[in-house]
Amino acid sequence: MRGTGRAVFVAILLLIAGTLNIIYGFGAIGNARFFTGSTSYVFANLHTWGWITVILGAIQLTAGFSLFAGNAYGRIIGIIGAALGALEALLAVGGNYPFWSLGVFALCLWILHGLVIYGTDESPT
Repeated sequence: MRGTGRAVFVAILLLIAGTLNIIYGFGAIGNARFFTGSTSYVFANLHTWGWITVILGAIQLTAGFSLFAGNAYGRIIGIIGAALGALEALLAVGGNYPFWSLGVFALCLWILHGLVIYGTDESPT
């Protein structure tokens, strides 16, 4: 099937993003020095933001593993997880590391593109 290599690549990206989100989420829950400073959050404090990040990371991890298995669940949940990850990155642009947030946003858009295009029929040239 066309796009299988792209799906494996996107699954790896989802696993990396999910792992990083879980690590950053637990860092935010534990008040790591990485997140402290004069940062103000849009709608929540640092602990709430950390739990949101951990839950998003778990969603991305399950989507990545399911995508490796070739399930449609992985594709649908991967699209949802990447879209939520992009929104989370945009909400974090005003923090201490705006360029990191923009990089994560671009990564999420790349994941979305790979999942939406995956499995489309080849058009004759």
